[in-house]
Amino acid sequence: MDTDTPHTAPPPPLRIRPAGPADASAIAAVHTESRRATMPYLPPQKRTHDEIAHWIREIVLPQSHTVVATRGPELLGYASVRGDLLDHLYLRPDCRRTGIGSRLLAEAQRLSPAGLTLHVFQLNTDARAFYAHHGFTLIATGDGSDNMENLPDLTLRWTPDGGNEGKEVKGGEEGEEGN
Repeated sequence: MDTDTPHTAPPPPLRIRPAGPADASAIAAVHTESRRATMPYLPPQKRTHDEIAHWIREIVLPQSHTVVATRGPELLGYASVRGDLLDHLYLRPDCRRTGIGSRLLAEAQRLSPAGLTLHVFQLNTDARAFYAHHGFTLIATGDGSDNMENLPDLTLRWTPDGGNEGKEVKGGEEGEEGN
């Protein structure tokens, strides 16, 4: 046995599990980091980390089915589904393009087996490509008057039978999260 060779343990497995109130702070950190890194066109965040964590704990978690991706104690991303609306899917920036977003999306699809609708900023080409890759199609466009950021957006839809009636979604390189 070679005792001079360092051995590193394999990383813990990725786990997708329901989110709880104790996850709110880590979800808030992922939410903020992801938006800052992947959507530079957004204005700077005016809310504090504690205010975002409070919103997650008191609004998002009670009103949505929220799941988190974890590896050991680290929270890597989350997805929230409210009815058939995929309200949030965000990853830590260093976890993009690793398959974690696809795993969270698969869980969201399981939570809404008849189909999912989501809104994405038109400028978010990575997310648009990610959702197109997963079978979402364009069903509506918006001028931004219906979102807090006042940015033009798209409404996308996925159905399990692939019978999406909308147009193909065009985007940039395949991404891992939405707005």
